[in-house]
Amino acid sequence: MIKISEFQTKDVVNVADGRKLGNVADIDINLNTGKIEAVVIQHMGRVLGFFGKDDDIVIPWRNIVKIGTDVILVRYKETAEYEDE
Repeated sequence: MIKISEFQTKDVVNVADGRKLGNVADIDINLNTGKIEAVVIQHMGRVLGFFGKDDDIVIPWRNIVKIGTDVILVRYKETAEYEDE
């Protein structure tokens, strides 16, 4: 079992390209089932939710590959989509 506070300290990394996406800012929980539906990643360009031009990243729970001691590995967009950023 893991506490939400521990979950939020882990770096979230995209397995497609090894890029750090940010840290968990929030989680979406289905109140009917009690299951986590998605994690919300605070984009790295934002400071305390301010001064950022990018929206938060929502990762569906099914796209979480592995939760390790230091990082959370996720599947997020293909690397070709990053070339425009």
